[in-house]
Amino acid sequence: MKIYLVKMSRKDQIRYFEILKRYERKFDTKELEAYKMLVKRHKDDEDLDKLSMDKLNSLYEKYHVNREKKNYDYLFKKPEENLDN
Repeated sequence: MKIYLVKMSRKDQIRYFEILKRYERKFDTKELEAYKMLVKRHKDDEDLDKLSMDKLNSLYEKYHVNREKKNYDYLFKKPEENLDN
């Protein structure tokens, strides 16, 4: 069995974990279990293999990338142009 390492930098990996920490309470039981396993490996300074990075990336895409963008434009008044110079 071959294990392939993904060419993701350590900085990207840290950023993924920081972002996913905010969504941890929204995970279902299987996702939470997998996420906790990945966090343990991350804290032990292990490089994640391809399957682990795929899991991490899928959680990131599910909870962070695909979230609904809210439009708050109605809360702010747009400046009116004065033509009275």
